[in-house]
Amino acid sequence: VDCDEHKSLCSKYGVSGYPTIQWFPKGSLEPKKYEGPRTVDSLAEFVNTEGGTNVKIATAPSNVVVLTSENFNEVVLDETKDVLVEFYAPWCGHCKSLAPTYEKVVTAFKLEEDVVIANLDADKYKDLAEKYDVSGFPTLKFFPKGNKAGEEYGGGRDLDDFVAFINEKSGTSRDVKGQLTSQAGIVESLDVLVKEFVAANDEEKKSMFTRMEEEVEKLKGSASRHGKIYLKAAKNYLEKGSDYAKNEIQRLQRILDKSISPAKADELTLKKNILSTYAA
Repeated sequence: VDCDEHKSLCSKYGVSGYPTIQWFPKGSLEPKKYEGPRTVDSLAEFVNTEGGTNVKIATAPSNVVVLTSENFNEVVLDETKDVLVEFYAPWCGHCKSLAPTYEKVVTAFKLEEDVVIANLDADKYKDLAEKYDVSGFPTLKFFPKGNKAGEEYGGGRDLDDFVAFINEKSGTSRDVKGQLTSQAGIVESLDVLVKEFVAANDEEKKSMFTRMEEEVEKLKGSASRHGKIYLKAAKNYLEKGSDYAKNEIQRLQRILDKSISPAKADELTLKKNILSTYAA
């Protein structure tokens, strides 16, 4: 009821603040004021109790990795993963406010196999909360590959803050939508060599290509994978000429402008970013 428009009706039923929730049993105009929490579950429980119904509220699907005492060590202490953990309590208002943002963090990094976004009900698993010095909710801790003791996350609670933190700590290059940034795939040591490669004459280019191969051999992990893209681009540059990079970037952009899978978009964006160094 819009009490601004129907003042007399609201006054009749003793409404003095907003929102006011009242329950009118079947066949009665004598209301019962709802005094419980303003949560979906609490309201549903009240209606079920008063109305004799048994309605269950569907829980929105979550992509956050749910931790328990059984899987905590397996997930969080995995030396191949960077893991962000939210220690929360079901009754915590700040935790509920954070939940939608935390889901977006998961979405932003869903294609990063080495990044895990997880949470733990610290009210239920008090022993784990005590072990990691959790005294308030929500508490966020980051467990990087090289430090499984964990470090407290003290940054902001906006999506931008979380994305910037994980990019810095994990070496990823994602934006808030989960798309790769223009820096994704870039290897600084190879960028230096590419600039020399582009400026060199034809004979010098062959020598520079060998130097690039040697540099790629030193790389590890994702940098090694990106290094192979650098080498393929250099080889095509030698075979197809200086316009190759510019033309290929335009071709890749036309594909990226179409509706393609996120994984394919990642693959093409990495190539486009690396080719941009050759076209500079």
